[in-house]
Amino acid sequence: MKVILLQDVKELGRKGEIKEVAEGYARNFLLPRGLAVEATPANLKRHQHDEKKKEDRLAKVLAEAEKTAKQLDGMVLEIVARAGEGGRLFGSVTSSDIARELQKKKVTVDRRRIELEEPLKSLGSYRVRVRLHQNVAATLQVIVKT
Repeated sequence: MKVILLQDVKELGRKGEIKEVAEGYARNFLLPRGLAVEATPANLKRHQHDEKKKEDRLAKVLAEAEKTAKQLDGMVLEIVARAGEGGRLFGSVTSSDIARELQKKKVTVDRRRIELEEPLKSLGSYRVRVRLHQNVAATLQVIVKT
């Protein structure tokens, strides 16, 4: 019997896959627990429609990430911070601070997407990577000054 998996099933497959399983396994385990539906023509058509919508949504997210990456690549961001003797900052510049400065320049980036190994604790120029999508990243220059 062919079934369409509605959830990941261990040792069988991932959500959305169409699998051939034993009829007893489907009727006694998969279907009653809501893990799968029978692969009827109507269900297959709905599955194809859902897959198309999912692909369109992913393409839209990727296009948005690429657009934001073009804005960020090569951008120079100046952050003003108080510093003591020797250029050490009172506090530090974090990914939240960088995201806030980007927001002021009309670029919205989630702070968790900004890859800082550790907060910036001294004056100077830094190259910061922003991962916008699993396949799209941008690099911007952050200048910390007084």
